[in-house]
Amino acid sequence: MELVKELALYEKAPEEVTVTLNEFIDAGFGEKPVWKAFVAELDGEIVGFAVYYVRYSTWKGCRMYLEDLIVTEAHRGRKIGKLLVDRLIVEAKELGFTGMVWQVLDWNEPAINFYKKYEATMEPGWLNVSLSKEQLQKF
Repeated sequence: MELVKELALYEKAPEEVTVTLNEFIDAGFGEKPVWKAFVAELDGEIVGFAVYYVRYSTWKGCRMYLEDLIVTEAHRGRKIGKLLVDRLIVEAKELGFTGMVWQVLDWNEPAINFYKKYEATMEPGWLNVSLSKEQLQKF
């Protein structure tokens, strides 16, 4: 959760983290896990992770959805992010996914430049749409 909170702070949205530690653990390690992750560890400390889940596209089939990729600020620039993304690519190939998708904030130039090294496609014209838990309760 420390890494999740660090990522939210970096993305200028710390108040958006509403999941509890127990919910997070249950969603990854409970009876019906919905996410998987790779972690980067140095000297017994987790310094980065990549969380993904399976997304089904009616156009493309089963794809890997990279929910979050974070390397702690103190450990950036050491190619840890590259190791994590490279491992995700191996996983996507091994599981037979038809692709890998994720989002990046339009102001996050370091991340955009990092993803360009992979020749990733940045798709214009799509808007993020969501309903919060509170909005769901209204219906």
